[in-house]
Amino acid sequence: MAAKLRALGHQDEIVVIGNEPAAPYQRPPLSKAYLLGEMPLDRLMLRGTEWWADNRITLRTGCPVTAIDPAAHVVETEGGLQSYDVLALCLGAAPRRLPSAIGGDLPGVHVVRSLADIDGLIPSLGPGRRLVVIGGGYIGLEAAAVARKLGLQVTVVEAGPRILGRVASQPMAGLIRNLHISRGVEVIEGVGVTALEGEASVAAVRLSDGRSLPCDLVICGIGVLPETALAAGAGLALDNGIAVDALGRTSEPAIWAAGDCASFPQNGGRMRLESVGNAIDMAEAVAANIMGAGADYIAKPWFWSDQFDAKLQITGLATGADREILRGHEAGAAEAGGASVWSFAGDRLLCVEALNDPRAYMVGKRLIDAGRSADPAAVADPATDIKSLMR
Repeated sequence: MAAKLRALGHQDEIVVIGNEPAAPYQRPPLSKAYLLGEMPLDRLMLRGTEWWADNRITLRTGCPVTAIDPAAHVVETEGGLQSYDVLALCLGAAPRRLPSAIGGDLPGVHVVRSLADIDGLIPSLGPGRRLVVIGGGYIGLEAAAVARKLGLQVTVVEAGPRILGRVASQPMAGLIRNLHISRGVEVIEGVGVTALEGEASVAAVRLSDGRSLPCDLVICGIGVLPETALAAGAGLALDNGIAVDALGRTSEPAIWAAGDCASFPQNGGRMRLESVGNAIDMAEAVAANIMGAGADYIAKPWFWSDQFDAKLQITGLATGADREILRGHEAGAAEAGGASVWSFAGDRLLCVEALNDPRAYMVGKRLIDAGRSADPAAVADPATDIKSLMR
């Protein structure tokens, strides 16, 4: 948002305040390349040190904000007061944690969200150690894949009936499950966690079916919650996050919000997206509206996940789909030539999930972004050349 404001010609003072000690960095690689040791810290940074000064942006790191006073146009921080004419909340989300009553705060129990989380986890990832990942979403599965590549014994426990229950179709979840199993990951579905056990550190995970899984460490990947405490304290309207209008403005005219923390109107309802694509697109749209563009934000959802040597790319949202068409699902296709799932509501294309199939992803994204569909019969025909769906 700060970069876009400057690019659009904003000349007044810009101050970026963050509670983490590090300068703004990319979060997606934390559970992928950075955790695996393939991306150094300097490449993780979004901007070089000199960029902030060159763009006349004051960066205040390690500076938690304690309150917002909308009437006085003041932000209260642990380092003092900061006045504002316009305030933008880009607060993100915080990982859900297991309750301390069932052992959620035992040493050796980790979450994956911040640089500090990953730096604290990396020393524990030694070959032969036993890891239990609680939660079969993207974060949990990405961490499981990295740990397995590093030589750990890995078990994934998902309380729902299948992994990726909220974020992927059943056919795609099946392909991802098979990928993990083929690499030696144990996947347990439809079973909850009743307790984490241990004294000096976590030593076992007790399951709802009575089993006990011995472990040396645990990663909790059970979702996130939007950061709304500051907004609530300031009296801003909340609705599955900080509620903003179509421009990105909150219920307080001088305060805007973008990214994981914000819900916005779309398709007759409200939507909140947890993705880097939305965080970037919405922040830039809000920056333009702060500058007076007056253009409604229309999200074009896309997501990706790297697991082992497979790349999952998703465009659109499958909510409301009544038909799923799986292409390239022959034995081994997901790794050799790729596979994709096309989700339709009637004859309208809603979502394309592509596993090691960039052509399917690009065709699907172009169609969905343009508001076009594809003939379901043609999609279902293995002989159909994927590019012909664009005609």
